[in-house]
Amino acid sequence: MADTCSSGVDRDPVVRKYTEIVVVRHGETEWNAEKRIQGHLDVDLNDVGRQQAVAVAERLSRESKISAVYSSDLKRALETAETIASRCGGLQVIQDPNLRERHLGDLQGLVYADAPKMKLKAYKALLSPGRDVEIPGGGESLNQLYKRCTNTLRTIGSKHRGERIVVVTHGGVITALHQRAASSRKGHRAGKILNVSVNVLHLSDPDKWVIKSWGDVSHLNGTGYLDSGFGGGRTSG
Repeated sequence: MADTCSSGVDRDPVVRKYTEIVVVRHGETEWNAEKRIQGHLDVDLNDVGRQQAVAVAERLSRESKISAVYSSDLKRALETAETIASRCGGLQVIQDPNLRERHLGDLQGLVYADAPKMKLKAYKALLSPGRDVEIPGGGESLNQLYKRCTNTLRTIGSKHRGERIVVVTHGGVITALHQRAASSRKGHRAGKILNVSVNVLHLSDPDKWVIKSWGDVSHLNGTGYLDSGFGGGRTSG
């Protein structure tokens, strides 16, 4: 009998020599809708975000078997991951705080438009091209974020070689993962990382990363939940 994920059909009868990692951004939160900066602050999904989570879960349930679901431990990612896991064989979500969004220091909790007026030093640090610039108030530099999340995905890929895995995380993390993988697709840009977008990476030995598809939100077509996704990069989470 072919492996399935819920009613999905196994489309990959040949044993993989790579790990297929389906990286999904969490569903929308009220702070996303308000253009309020989240970072490490723990914000629930809103009703739109929950419907988005169902839509991406239904999509993944019709595709190839998922062996494991990993998630940031922040509620907006974890609830999205739990919705996916419940529709893909009732898997237990593996929480990993290293999949959290970038810590954005003094900017966390601010409406983005107010940030330059209220926390100018932190705002300038956020926009700085310097990759070692930390955001005042305990925030991470881009290099710190990159090291944290790429090391984590590398570990997950090595553990699940030959399998298909889902990782639910945040816009800044996904942008950093794209940077690591983009050498396989010259000129490919991460773009805006929309809520519940599906981004597929193949990780193989020796530490080779390949982008197979990027920014797919076709599962939201016709749902009315497509026009969302504030941030998705340095700003929101």
